[in-house]
Amino acid sequence: MKKYILLIMIGGAFLLGSCSKQLDLSPVSTVSDASYWKTADQVDAFVTGIHIRFRADNAAMLYLGELRAGSYGPDPGTSGAFTGEATQGFENMWNQTLDLDNAGVSNFGGFYNNINQLNILISKLKTISFVKAEDKAYYLGIGYGMRAFYYFQLYRSWGDVVLQTQPIASFDISTLAKAASPAADVMTQIKTDIDSSLADFGDDYSFRQDKGFWSKAATRMLQAEVYLWTANRQGGKTDATIAESALTDIQKNIPTLSLLPVYGDVFTEKGNSEIIFASTNKLNESTLGFIGNFVPQASLIQNFYDSVHHMKFDATNNWGGLLRCPTRIASFRAYSDKDSRKWWNIQPAYNKNSDGSYSIAGCFMKKYAGEQSSGVRNYTNDFPIYRYADLLLLKAEAEILLGQDPTTDINLVRKRAFGDNYNAAVQGYPNQAIDADPKEAVLQERLLEFMLEGKRWYDLRSMGDQYVFEHTSLSSSQAYKLLWPIDRNALTNNRDLQQTPGYPKY
Repeated sequence: MKKYILLIMIGGAFLLGSCSKQLDLSPVSTVSDASYWKTADQVDAFVTGIHIRFRADNAAMLYLGELRAGSYGPDPGTSGAFTGEATQGFENMWNQTLDLDNAGVSNFGGFYNNINQLNILISKLKTISFVKAEDKAYYLGIGYGMRAFYYFQLYRSWGDVVLQTQPIASFDISTLAKAASPAADVMTQIKTDIDSSLADFGDDYSFRQDKGFWSKAATRMLQAEVYLWTANRQGGKTDATIAESALTDIQKNIPTLSLLPVYGDVFTEKGNSEIIFASTNKLNESTLGFIGNFVPQASLIQNFYDSVHHMKFDATNNWGGLLRCPTRIASFRAYSDKDSRKWWNIQPAYNKNSDGSYSIAGCFMKKYAGEQSSGVRNYTNDFPIYRYADLLLLKAEAEILLGQDPTTDINLVRKRAFGDNYNAAVQGYPNQAIDADPKEAVLQERLLEFMLEGKRWYDLRSMGDQYVFEHTSLSSSQAYKLLWPIDRNALTNNRDLQQTPGYPKY
């Protein structure tokens, strides 16, 4: 009971802190050192609270990683019902019309809230002796690894950002005046934190909390992402080698990781063998509330048909959302009909014509269908951050950069996707037309595999700016928009911040 009370106390503080409109570097809890950091239970609760806050940040992570990447918004021919019920500014992301008053994601995603908690955790763990040695090392591995993850999100989105690695507990946030650090310094800190995380985890490759806690494998996955970014953008085979080694280290030391035979099971079976790290959800505890932006309300969907099952949608299809982010019809058509991911990820809706034929009206995401409880749909799916399919396709990317053969890793993913329909001579690499360009092949496979997992925009940016211009509505004449604008409130509350270059200054 004692640990439960502490968890509620810290978790509640996180929720209060998330409402701040400022660049929040102040501690989210008012618990003083005099009453806290006295027992192992308190430390355990604090680490749990950090993961609760991380889960709350999933929405911002998804928006930053996907909504500008060309998969969402209306297409020509889309029914008016599927152009967005009440887009509320989301359209500025896929239309590339962001500015300081329509920033898409404000307050740097709220990420500094948890960065400060991680700074506190790291600082306190270095001074206390009552936590078991193996737990202290594991928690330090979490602290450094998750902090690097947050800063990589910030680096890829805003470039120059405030770099803060010491806990702040003695001043009011309104007095904060700190300039952003150069992006190069942020990347240096990211790589330093990754090294520290790996050193603290040591030989401990275990998973905790049903893969709901950060782990050494998560740090290795992050390491691969970071070093592929620098390898792609700076032409370094050395970094590509580091990325490949990080991924093979996971395979060597955690042989239980594997692809599930059925794609959809990845999102319905908790803590399965494919998951490396996920934010976990549970009925009556937490849900993926932001999924409501990607699905329609019942009154909208009941006017349309499911052509595959030859049925009209009705009240039992209670998606219970408000379709602010419609899925493009082109996203649905990017899949082969034989690809199981098409039917799991996206729900098409059709008009039924007088001759009995169907014409597509629009689409929405159905990847996280959740569960029904008392006639209400609850989005209780876990949100995957890293999984084994990600490992395989990152490894394929590293292999391409190193002049190696990516066939095995790409085809493991394709074979699972097509199931009984898989024909190596047709669907297998290098036999699809897109395979003539191996980088494009990997990008497409990642698009089809990871829709609504917050990866596409970052994948394009990692490969190089030209891929963003090729695959999204952003043109090279507006290259400054590769980074996000800083919102007005953030600039108001920290006068030492400068607007992202290219956007109108505040």
